[in-house]
Amino acid sequence: MSDRSGPDPVSRPGSPDSVPRSFDLAVLSDAGDRPDNQDACGCFIEEPQAAVFVVADGVGGYAGGEVASRMAVEITLEAYRESPCEWGAALRLHRAVQRANIEIHQRATAVSALRLMGTTLTAAAVENGRLCAAHVGDCRVYLARRGRIRQMTRDHTVVAESVRMGLMKAADARNHPERSMLSRSLGRELIVSVGRFSMPLLRGDRVLLCSDGLYNVLEERELRRLMRAGGAAATCRALITAAKARGSEDNVTAAVFAMNGATPFEKGAGGAGLLARLRRILARTG
Repeated sequence: MSDRSGPDPVSRPGSPDSVPRSFDLAVLSDAGDRPDNQDACGCFIEEPQAAVFVVADGVGGYAGGEVASRMAVEITLEAYRESPCEWGAALRLHRAVQRANIEIHQRATAVSALRLMGTTLTAAAVENGRLCAAHVGDCRVYLARRGRIRQMTRDHTVVAESVRMGLMKAADARNHPERSMLSRSLGRELIVSVGRFSMPLLRGDRVLLCSDGLYNVLEERELRRLMRAGGAAATCRALITAAKARGSEDNVTAAVFAMNGATPFEKGAGGAGLLARLRRILARTG
């Protein structure tokens, strides 16, 4: 396994390790049985109450996919870090993803060997207890809360869209041979439609970002069990180890965020009202 978060991904000026954080965060990627790793991941801890984490899965062949996914992660984190805090996490994240898309598209256009490259990208920012996510492709966001786990993103694949339109049953989609055929990706077009959502977190919540090499072989009940306890780094390792043991033939990547501190949304955020809010969020997710 290899941490693909890049040099010095978490220790930044203004947020020394000695300052207590309200969360735990780790990112980890593994090539699995493949000779190369076209997945990439990274994170940036801005302050004790704020962080960004990203997972990408490249497409377009060995060289192109690896280049695209690394560019996506690096540019998204860099653009977020350089953007004004006054914009707020949601706008900062959306603009960072759009910048990554433009730069990947320009690189693919300029270099003939990379003309087919593209990548999925799922990025999340947490600021003062609120999660904002931006999503293109089929890397997923899961929320683990109070013993349950729920997929928060919609896969941007041809098969998933067929299920949403009622043209295919969900049970048939899981093992469909074309289930990974993307309907959206970064780098293919100059402008890309980005799925977004925002929601409050509660103490004890855990957020998982992962590539399809993980969720294609582990069912939600297994993800729920593996996400229950332990530090973020240990949970990443456990998830990836389980996926490899299950026979995943793809690269496997996970980012785990654990909300350990209290958030401004604790009071009155439980029960049926919380489930209704989650349903509204899912209805708005692109």
